[in-house]
Amino acid sequence: MGTDELRPGIHWVGAIDWDRRSFDELVPIPAGTTYNAYLVRGSERTALIDTVEPGHAQSLLARLERLGVRSLDWIVSNHAEQDHSGSLPAVLERYPQVQVLATPRAQPLLVELLGIAPDRITAVEDGARVPLGGRTLRFIHFPWVHWPETMLTYLEEDRALFSCDLFGAHLAGAPLSPAGDARLPMEAKRYYACIMMPHRELIAEGLRRLRDLPLDLIAPSHGPVHPAPAGILAAYQGWVEDPPRNLVVIPWVSMHDSTRLMVEALSEALEAHGVEVRPFNLGDPDLGKMAMDLVDAATVVFACPAVLGRLHPKLTGAAALARALQPKARWYGLIGSYGWGAAMAEEIRRLVDLDAAELDPVLIRGAPGPEAVAALRGLAESIARRHRELAGAAPPPASPLSAPATSGAPPPAAPAPASAAAALAPPGTGASGGPRYRCKQCGWIYDPALGDPRSGIPPGTPFADLPDGYRCPVCEVGKGRFKAV
Repeated sequence: MGTDELRPGIHWVGAIDWDRRSFDELVPIPAGTTYNAYLVRGSERTALIDTVEPGHAQSLLARLERLGVRSLDWIVSNHAEQDHSGSLPAVLERYPQVQVLATPRAQPLLVELLGIAPDRITAVEDGARVPLGGRTLRFIHFPWVHWPETMLTYLEEDRALFSCDLFGAHLAGAPLSPAGDARLPMEAKRYYACIMMPHRELIAEGLRRLRDLPLDLIAPSHGPVHPAPAGILAAYQGWVEDPPRNLVVIPWVSMHDSTRLMVEALSEALEAHGVEVRPFNLGDPDLGKMAMDLVDAATVVFACPAVLGRLHPKLTGAAALARALQPKARWYGLIGSYGWGAAMAEEIRRLVDLDAAELDPVLIRGAPGPEAVAALRGLAESIARRHRELAGAAPPPASPLSAPATSGAPPPAAPAPASAAAALAPPGTGASGGPRYRCKQCGWIYDPALGDPRSGIPPGTPFADLPDGYRCPVCEVGKGRFKAV
């Protein structure tokens, strides 16, 4: 069992999981993964940065044994999730004098998730430094990469950043290869799409803190290290901050070919207008492919037939995934076919909930005829026009999803109230008459009728009157991350 020396006195001591194929029973990882842990030795003290998935604890301990590590001074827990910190109990048992360093928000999580005694954990503030003797660890709080308690660790003298989940990839293999890994660009993008993209705006804020940080090495918690960091930094800059491309993603499912024919007609019309199209057949279980396309797309068009008058369940799953990932698409729409009834238009709006404008849907009964093809061409022309205006333009305001042009379709059912409180007030307002706002990060809803007593906000306080420094009581993101509902 080997270890990899990244720099003199800096070793990778993690574990390789060749066989894992999904993460959180949600994210497809066709290339396996690594759980990266790093040993950093100074002239006076030794630190272990992160541990590994609990089932791989013996791999970590064996690598430490091979390096002759008889004692540890610090274990840095950049992130409390089990694939990073799950082996902490085993390491703490092997090294009974070692102390865990983590953010203040991580302390209770490590206690509650892993059963670690509170007196074994020391909280470190943002910017705090720990000397090792000739080497210095500096801690950079970086919440929502991808939990609220996360941080990065910077080794100042070596200009090395241990970046937690940031800049990672689910990719089994040696963490440092002179030739690199040709799969890394795609798997790094898949990782960003499925794990980092929901926190894009917060990551953008954090990346600005790293711009002036001298970097010769980035060592993430999953996948290969980056001995030449410029490439992954540039990729993230584009994924996070660049405007979306002239690209339409079409997640689709079809039962009797009617919707498939609509997807083909729309794709041909879009391509005729110079728009790149990526149809994604939802029969493919690897939704990570769709997630990667969503990183760049300016428009998403969902396409499905009606099942019992509702969205097809496969499309429901894709729409829920898009809502969770929150891509930077500017527009979204719906096309599809139904038999005896269609109540899909309002349903897609409730499911998707993107910061994007809604396009007029095209819903038809049965197979597409000339009228339907003309409507799809009109939709393609509308999308192409919006894409041409995209450069340098602000996102257009969202407009209500108009009723589809159908032949004999029943009107869409009114959406059910989101909660008992919503049933007592007009849509989008609290009982006091002021708008309610939902945190886009965690989903908590601020209702002016209730206020936020935990934060000292009395009932009856409109959201607009909250102080500029107000933060969500659940996840602590700022006021700018709330959206009216």
